[in-house]
Amino acid sequence: MPDVIAPEEPERLAVAFARVLRAGGLDVSAGSTITYARALAAVGLGAERPVYWAGRATLLARPEDIHAYDRAFRAFWHRTPPDGAPTPVEQPVVLALDDLDDDGAAPDLDADDSLEQVPVVSVRWSPAEMLRERDFALYTSAEHEEARRLMADLRLAGALRRSRRLRPSRRQRARGHPDLRRTIRRSLRSGREPIRRSFLVPSSRPRRVVLLCDVSGSMEPYARALVRFLHAAVVGRNRVEAFALGTRLTRITRELSSRDPDVALRAAGVAVRDWSGGTRLGEGLRAFNDGYGQRGLARGAVVVILSDGWDRGDPDALAEQMARLQRVAFRIVWVNPLKASAGFAPLARGMAAALPYVDEFVEGHSLASLETLAEVIAR
Repeated sequence: MPDVIAPEEPERLAVAFARVLRAGGLDVSAGSTITYARALAAVGLGAERPVYWAGRATLLARPEDIHAYDRAFRAFWHRTPPDGAPTPVEQPVVLALDDLDDDGAAPDLDADDSLEQVPVVSVRWSPAEMLRERDFALYTSAEHEEARRLMADLRLAGALRRSRRLRPSRRQRARGHPDLRRTIRRSLRSGREPIRRSFLVPSSRPRRVVLLCDVSGSMEPYARALVRFLHAAVVGRNRVEAFALGTRLTRITRELSSRDPDVALRAAGVAVRDWSGGTRLGEGLRAFNDGYGQRGLARGAVVVILSDGWDRGDPDALAEQMARLQRVAFRIVWVNPLKASAGFAPLARGMAAALPYVDEFVEGHSLASLETLAEVIAR
């Protein structure tokens, strides 16, 4: 770096440089500024090239901004005014990172007496936002506990369907069934003349949601988080059924109905005897279709299969059972945690056999993907 730049704190330089970039028309977020400050602390200020590339890697979001970044870099680090403009005067700034509390409020800062005259830029960050995008396979035990609390806020609602029950309509000329009782009651106010007629229209109700979660050995990095998702879905609303798929089919709706997630997961672990074992998706779906699906549980329901598609059984048998399930279900959603991996392709035999019968193929590797799944189910 040029000799005129004295070795100063990376936090102050990062904030000042971000201000220069914003003045030049670039969109630099607070999170990028924090990352740049940490990058400066890691690479140091002894050489220009690491400082330049640390900024390009953390502060730029589009290739179109490189030219403007280069001009701002020269203006700030070399004190070269761009296009004859005066060099901006830097004001000492202290960057403070505030951790958000559980209620979303930032704690009060106890300012140091020596910094009373220095502006403090308070940048808030939340660990919940980092967990939303983090892969379940990379979670620590503490992050699993935090994710459990966040999953409790998820609300799962199936798509609406037309019900046989009728409800009064507020529209005067609704296309429905005449409501004779309300019409006669209203006629008493007008001398028994039915001036305003009342009608009944069909009501709507959420469809049943059936969750089939693969708990085999290949799904072990994700099974713990996905079973917690099943628990949140079961206790969050009615008309949700949960099953575990491995070498056999196990219904765990009753075990997951406890409000205490630890009690519910322990009960599910006792009920599922083939946890982290092999996978026979075709046989499991056959047991579901024979015992539950075609008897009414899956009829008109949204069926969600959470599996990576690795199957030791016959893929033709899996395709046959998926075809049976498709004929009775309203929609089939397949959730594959591996779909978010770079270069993913559904090459597993089970996944390739089931995909033609799937209506929605989504990811399931993070909290954000499960929030998207809840939206897909509600459509």
